[in-house]
Amino acid sequence: MRGVVPLALVVAGLFSGCITPSIPIPPPDPSDMTFDIAVDASGSSSAILTYPANANYTNGTVYVANRSRGGVGVFQPVNADSSIGPTMPLPAGSGDEIVVSVGTATETVSTCIVLRQGTQDPNADCTF
Repeated sequence: MRGVVPLALVVAGLFSGCITPSIPIPPPDPSDMTFDIAVDASGSSSAILTYPANANYTNGTVYVANRSRGGVGVFQPVNADSSIGPTMPLPAGSGDEIVVSVGTATETVSTCIVLRQGTQDPNADCTF
């Protein structure tokens, strides 16, 4: 009987110790971001973000902030199909540093880009 108890404890310990770590969601990829920059008659510019569906962002919230203009930003829910945007217009122009963050119930990930018209350059790093 003494050999049964230790074996049962070992088996129970093996099953209780199997904890699968969660895999973090990936940050938004600049090469998937598209910004449409518009300039109005007064010379003020704004940018609108669109991003393709990504199942990692389901039920999340997107935050788009302009570091070059004091952190002004917009936020809105990720679309029902897990895509982003078009977002509300963000006061921004070419060359501004833009932080795009996506938050879910358990984590938030961010990417900073140097804004340009159209698809973003994944190699244009923000200065911190």
